[in-house]
Amino acid sequence: MNTTIPNWLIILSGCGLIFTALIYPYIRHHVFDWYNDVKQLKPLNQEICKTYGRYIQGLNFSFGLIAILFTNELKEQSALAVALTGLIAAYWVGKVATQIAYYPMYQIPQKKIFKIGSYGMNTLFVLFAVVNTFLFIHNIIGHYKL
Repeated sequence: MNTTIPNWLIILSGCGLIFTALIYPYIRHHVFDWYNDVKQLKPLNQEICKTYGRYIQGLNFSFGLIAILFTNELKEQSALAVALTGLIAAYWVGKVATQIAYYPMYQIPQKKIFKIGSYGMNTLFVLFAVVNTFLFIHNIIGHYKL
């Protein structure tokens, strides 16, 4: 495949991933009032929800660091590059699909900042899905010489 994914685009995606990880607690607290909802669950279920929230935050941060620190390695068409970009692409394509399928039926608070933030975050999610899907396809084609 002669198509080259520019390093700046991968790094931009990585910076966006780290941003989502850092902003995630603010969104949970101020946009979704998440912790008040979680308090209504049984204690074990509260901990499970909090643990999954930390997993999401940790994965986003880790994927961002990988994109920034190992930009060239993500394009090298090795078996590991195929596996890692496939994992990240599946994660974000799944997130975007879930966002489209389920989230429109829920309302976010109607403050202007939250509406703008919603468009910004959704744009980032699509960016993550597209960049990593292109990386995955690039790696598959190169690794298997398709």
